[in-house]
Amino acid sequence: MLHKKRLFAIGDVNAFFGLMLDNMSGLVIMAAILTGAFGMPREIVLYRMLPGSAMGVLVGDLLYSWMAWRLARRTGRADVTAMPLGLDTPSTFGLAFGVIGPCYLASKDAHFTWQVAMGVIVLMGIFKIAVSFCGPALRRAIPRAGLLGSIAAVALLLIAYLPFLKLFASPVVGFLSLGIVFISLLARFRLPLRMPGALAGILLGTAAYYLLSAFDLLPGTGHAVFRPFALSVHLPLPTLEFVPGLTKALAYLPLAIPFALATVVGGVDVTESAAVAGDDYNTRDVLLVEGVATLVAGVCGGVIQSCPYIGHPAYKEMGGRSGYTIATALFIGLGGILGYLSFFVSLLPEAAVAPILIFIGVEITAQAFEATPHNHYRAIAISFIPAIACLVSIQFGQMLGGLGKSAADLSGDLLATYTATTLLGNGFIVTSLLWGATFSHVLDHRPGRAALYLTACALCSLCGVIHSPLASGALFSPLSPPAPIVWHLAAGYGVMALAFGVLEWGRKPRSLPSDEVVSQ
Repeated sequence: MLHKKRLFAIGDVNAFFGLMLDNMSGLVIMAAILTGAFGMPREIVLYRMLPGSAMGVLVGDLLYSWMAWRLARRTGRADVTAMPLGLDTPSTFGLAFGVIGPCYLASKDAHFTWQVAMGVIVLMGIFKIAVSFCGPALRRAIPRAGLLGSIAAVALLLIAYLPFLKLFASPVVGFLSLGIVFISLLARFRLPLRMPGALAGILLGTAAYYLLSAFDLLPGTGHAVFRPFALSVHLPLPTLEFVPGLTKALAYLPLAIPFALATVVGGVDVTESAAVAGDDYNTRDVLLVEGVATLVAGVCGGVIQSCPYIGHPAYKEMGGRSGYTIATALFIGLGGILGYLSFFVSLLPEAAVAPILIFIGVEITAQAFEATPHNHYRAIAISFIPAIACLVSIQFGQMLGGLGKSAADLSGDLLATYTATTLLGNGFIVTSLLWGATFSHVLDHRPGRAALYLTACALCSLCGVIHSPLASGALFSPLSPPAPIVWHLAAGYGVMALAFGVLEWGRKPRSLPSDEVVSQ
């Protein structure tokens, strides 16, 4: 009975809706991009790619559930919350537009494109497994402001801000759901019948949406659309179908590896975040599960990498234990096999679902400040800047695409702004982490340690891990950089590191010569 209390709690209902909807949206977004923007056959996208990607979530969330049960048993605590795992949203867009879509347009062979995409995911999984053993050292070396500041930036500017825009598409629905979610989950106000806040927000928002639609009162031309559910069983068994696509997949690694590296850094961040919330997981194990889940997805036909989500403290605040990750694993896994995911996504209005993601973003941002020393707040603020650039870059791209233009059509100050924004936004997770760590040491009057992180920034900029001048954010050889700005960026970091190194040397007391010591 004790183990059941550790595994399941009423708060798992709230947490389940948050994690499940986030994962479900990722799968449907990928399917919409590939079938809509690139015209790939629905059969291979819906019945090969999506089920395989869902298997990564199934395996990863079950393993994280087991890790939570093991931690609860070892510590004797009944409030351990499992680490959430899901589909990585940035790489979902990145791989769709940078790998899968272009490969299909070039080859016109959907089956071969699927093999190439599988190969990319398999290689990303192997890479993440290999570097998972470096995770504990990174977590020990990087100040908390760097670890938590980078994920707070993602939480507030991407997870909270972008869903907030959905509320204004249908304000009555969005603000009704937002009010219920915030008063119940942020303020911990008990709802009638002790209904979970996430569930209540979704139900009331959805009811309002369809009621307004029935009376033709939705803003603009919006109206409810029902898509009938058709059962279709497709079991994603492990296969070697990716082998013929490996050669072509290697050519896409410079684009794919930064996405894999970003989730590894994010995994280190979220492990620290979970520790602050009270659940101290082994960093290597968290990263290892992430790599294994990605590898399983690729071997089973998936084209989206898995990663630990940054919402652990928010799910803990909801009262989640391990039940929510078990339920998400089964719902997403079976949804990929039975094909009901797209049906549920089309059933629930975005404005009613978005408040859950907004709550997660706000909660993570608040934790970053609560768990960081007061004198490091400025370092957290600095770590937000690369994420802002990423957000602006996304908006830039959408605006240019909507106008049928590209960066080549820009000139003057606007081109300079676009270029600088791209440089600052590419690799933003790693940049935020390094900047947060650097300026934490600056604020502590440790310029020597800050110089070490600035040197890392210089080295990372030489190969495109951060500040890649390529629009795709891909890596490149430092021997043949795509633009001269690469050398200038590395030199800029190097000069600042040198200045800090001189300051560190200058503040140390110089030792006296031996003859002076003797005379004294």
